[in-house]
Amino acid sequence: MPYTILVINPGSTSTKIGVFEDQKELFTEGISHSAEELAPFPNVASQYDFRRERILSLLKARNFDLKKVSAIVGRGGLLRPIPGGVYAVSEAMKADLLSAKYGEHASNLGGLIASSMAAELKIPAYIADPVVVDELSDVARVVGHKLFTHVSIFHALNQKAVARRWCHENGKKYEDVNLIVAHMGGGVSVGLHEKGRVVDVNNALNGDGPFSPERSGTLPALQLAKLCFSGKYSEAEVAKMITGKGGLVSLMGSNDMRVTEKAAKEGNREAALYYQAFIYQVGKAIGGMAAAAKGKVDAILLTGGIAYGKDVVQGITEMCGFMAPVIAYPGEGELEALALAGMRALSGEAKVQNY
Repeated sequence: MPYTILVINPGSTSTKIGVFEDQKELFTEGISHSAEELAPFPNVASQYDFRRERILSLLKARNFDLKKVSAIVGRGGLLRPIPGGVYAVSEAMKADLLSAKYGEHASNLGGLIASSMAAELKIPAYIADPVVVDELSDVARVVGHKLFTHVSIFHALNQKAVARRWCHENGKKYEDVNLIVAHMGGGVSVGLHEKGRVVDVNNALNGDGPFSPERSGTLPALQLAKLCFSGKYSEAEVAKMITGKGGLVSLMGSNDMRVTEKAAKEGNREAALYYQAFIYQVGKAIGGMAAAAKGKVDAILLTGGIAYGKDVVQGITEMCGFMAPVIAYPGEGELEALALAGMRALSGEAKVQNY
């Protein structure tokens, strides 16, 4: 019997949905939300009814029968740190998402909307591999001051899906291999997948690792401290420098890597330097993970939107190809990853965990 999965992925200015039948995409569609539409809502949670109705209207316009759906999978939001996997949406999870106990983000609505729609249909609602997946080894948590600790926030959904895809293509079990996965999108996360667990990864949201189109990555600590106490900037402004207005937004005035690449190819020396610096920093981060794996790496996987860039892939391959084969899986693949998680849960391949 085929499984039909509805997936819901809310973002800051859009809600993406998809319907899949046994891993075959039936359709996907994005619903844009203008600044004017969202302006009346004081917080993310208050957008719940608005976004839910937009999803239902889209499905109705497509004449899609919701009674065909076997399960609904929402994008996991900001929750307490949890191991990777598929989770049933529970009352405790909904309470944390609704209250934004661990942070406010549009993805918090994924589990909430999935749960309400699934309840009406009397089918399961899940989330899978949210950004707060935490499987770090103890040694990876340590930083150089007792008031701080390394926090795991990264592109867990896409990283885990790409890792499993490589394993499927190569006849391997995820739990038997060591992989380094570099997700390169609006943020960059480089993770060491060791025997089925991401034992080390940079915090891709709050200023750690390579810079990206919108994020500064690791900054010189003392320079940052002096800037914070200079009196020139508020805490919110500094936070924006780190996430949102950092990286290529600061260096080039655009969050599109293709703009930097085009300028570099047209002879802009500054753009060429930043383009090469991005490749250099990602390659260096991959090298650090290879050292953490003691050189025992089965493959290096490049994913995210920037992995469509052949020159980026080639540059990283030239830096890291001596460590292990480098394979590119371009794109975000979030809807497909959510659908696969739902199918793995329904088939019993994945154990559904409790939050």
